[in-house]
Amino acid sequence: MRSSPKLKPGIWDALVALIVLVMAVGCACAVWTGDSDGGGELEAVVRMDADGTDTEIRMRLDGLNRVERTVTSNGYTLQIVLTETEAWVEASDCPTQDCVHTGHISRSGQSIVCLPARVIVQLVGGDGGDPGVDAVVG
Repeated sequence: MRSSPKLKPGIWDALVALIVLVMAVGCACAVWTGDSDGGGELEAVVRMDADGTDTEIRMRLDGLNRVERTVTSNGYTLQIVLTETEAWVEASDCPTQDCVHTGHISRSGQSIVCLPARVIVQLVGGDGGDPGVDAVVG
């Protein structure tokens, strides 16, 4: 019976290991730096698709006490409330009320969607805040 040959790492093995290491460090740096929507102040973006025309309203939240905006799109009316730190849909005449039940949003990247009215309220900018915990398993 023949014994198996002794395998020695070669130059190509070292090159592949180095490439994998560089890619891993690059991915780790991209995740740890956060790649957020830029710093600065938090901004609310309200997008509507009313009768085939796209409309966008942008409003900086810095320094707002309480601003109420009424938006009408596709036959539905939404009352959107904006403060310095958060946004929410106070009332809507859409059938499912999912936009109202979503509650308050306060971090960059969060959004409220009303499908019947085709309205999206999204927060952008800011430092993103504390991401917190998405889910707990176990």
